[in-house]
Amino acid sequence: MKYVMLIVDEVGYWEKLPEDKRTEAFDRIGQWWGELSQKGTIVGGHQLQPAHTATTVKVHGGKADVANGPIFISAGPFSESKEAVGGYGILDVANLDEAIAIVKSWPGDAKLELRPIVESASMENLPSAQAAARR
Repeated sequence: MKYVMLIVDEVGYWEKLPEDKRTEAFDRIGQWWGELSQKGTIVGGHQLQPAHTATTVKVHGGKADVANGPIFISAGPFSESKEAVGGYGILDVANLDEAIAIVKSWPGDAKLELRPIVESASMENLPSAQAAARR
């Protein structure tokens, strides 16, 4: 089964980190990534450019709005958080437990989100309300 591992950090985290600490962190992550890639556990992925380089396109009702930079949304009775996806990896594992074990071994500080990959689109892959509406 394949999972995407989304690597989330506070916006500007890497840019604010002193160069020696950043180099040390990248070296640890690179070694971890390389070992898992050689084993066939990580089968793809990339680091992304900083969030300020993003272009966001929102499409609704056939109309598109384009904005430079990320869009931050907060909802609920909590403080707004400025986090962004800084990269992703594709994990090829037996199950979610194995994916979680791998992510727990991440050699640094980050919030890591796992999501199963839909390898072939079908009605069954839609959230239940959407699937029912399309039937």
